[in-house]
Amino acid sequence: MTEPLSPAAQAVYDAWYEAIDAYSEQDPPPQLAAALRAAADQVVPEETWLGTEEPCYAYYRQRCNTRRQLLAIAAELEGTK
Repeated sequence: MTEPLSPAAQAVYDAWYEAIDAYSEQDPPPQLAAALRAAADQVVPEETWLGTEEPCYAYYRQRCNTRRQLLAIAAELEGTK
């Protein structure tokens, strides 16, 4: 890897690395980032507010932040070489 990962991305990388029981450092497969994106879509789907009902702003902001963090980890893992 050319640059250090964020703590969140490093934790995902370490879990993947431990799961494959690797003996040499290697880049995570693109499927790892794809799995994180799928998790973000399932756990925190992108929301659009239609109609007249006002969303709870704090709850909406928290969900958006969680989704953004998951997608950032996926993007960071894809960028590791």
